[in-house]
Amino acid sequence: MIKVFDARKGSLGHLFDILAKRSQMELGDVFARVEEIVKRIKLEGDKALLEYTRAFDKVELVPGRIRVSREEIDNAYEKVDKKLVEVIRKAKKNIEDFHSKQKENSWFSAEKDGVILGQLYRPLEAVGVYVPGGTAAYPSSVLMNVVPAKVAGVERVVMVTPPKDTGVNPSVLVAASEAGVDEIYRVGGAQAVAALAFGTASVPRVDKIVGPGNAYVAMAKKMVYGYCDIDAIAGPSEITVVADESANPKFVAADLLSQAEHDMLASSVLVTTSESLAEGVAQELERQIALLERKDISRKSIDDFGAVVIVNNIEEALDVVNRIAPEHLELCVNEPFNLLGGIKNAGAIFLGHYASEPMGDYLAGPNHVLPTSGTARFFSPLNVGDFVKKSSVISYTKKALKAVCEDVMLFAEAEGLAAHANAIRIRLEGEQGNE
Repeated sequence: MIKVFDARKGSLGHLFDILAKRSQMELGDVFARVEEIVKRIKLEGDKALLEYTRAFDKVELVPGRIRVSREEIDNAYEKVDKKLVEVIRKAKKNIEDFHSKQKENSWFSAEKDGVILGQLYRPLEAVGVYVPGGTAAYPSSVLMNVVPAKVAGVERVVMVTPPKDTGVNPSVLVAASEAGVDEIYRVGGAQAVAALAFGTASVPRVDKIVGPGNAYVAMAKKMVYGYCDIDAIAGPSEITVVADESANPKFVAADLLSQAEHDMLASSVLVTTSESLAEGVAQELERQIALLERKDISRKSIDDFGAVVIVNNIEEALDVVNRIAPEHLELCVNEPFNLLGGIKNAGAIFLGHYASEPMGDYLAGPNHVLPTSGTARFFSPLNVGDFVKKSSVISYTKKALKAVCEDVMLFAEAEGLAAHANAIRIRLEGEQGNE
């Protein structure tokens, strides 16, 4: 049964303590094992990669079979429902259209005395995308990670995903092909992350690694950061629903379970001003869980990390939301747009009774790779900007340098950096140089 917290009568400290236990930022229990894996991949490359694949995935590979062939990708189309292929294409277009609006251009500004300042935007050259392959297949994750990279102009997108005896999931291969993945490798876990970070004879080194994974993948990404960039340390899925008396308890319960079925560590929280709605949602959760294929996962998630919070008013509800900083936030209230100004921390915000969270997961277009575990306080959804780098451009004429030379030299000398000051001074001695 889901826990009920009445904020009208006491503190919510216990709720926040429960939610904090789900974070994958503190992974001391897996640190030593992942550290060994990362070191071995860095030193031994393919040899260690194949050993770990045999040990963890129970799949025998040889170097020539690590990369998925074009023939395997073509065959995957024969195994996937044609209607699903069309849906993947629709989703890809929506994601592409949304993310195209995020593109930025290089710019230059002409200043006084011939000074030119600017910023160059350049896409990363190679990006690695990790696609989980555990309890479910995630073609949607492929689209959400790959399409923004392609919109940004990344030339080489490399995908890794854990292998199975039956091969890589066909729907994942189809999604990768449709999204424009350039290379696919059948390796997973911390060893795949390390392979992308350092490169092996079979797997190319990349500039950035994106995509969700389990605790071992999260720790590996944390360890290789600095050798390459990463998107974030992804935690378990989560949803917070703010609802008033206008909400339908069946809808709310269904949306809470849409995240609970992901993972036993997933969190589903309802914050409401209505006691009757709270009771109705609790009853609906019990009824709907019994009908789910993944009922055991959903039950564990709801029992351990689910909560109903009853508050006095919507203002208090928004305070709870901003403290949780949820990955997904639904505003199932009568006038949802009126509440937007009060939302400070949330990954994706769904407005109204018919903007169900799975719309964001699959088809709407905004990215479903979102900040988790409270990191919406400072992280944003995956976007085109995550796949570009920026270079500053500075051009000065002799006249412009003369106008500010004393200021620069004073700054340099105040910091005790005489060579810095000299680099300016030497340019102004005599008449050499061009205006």
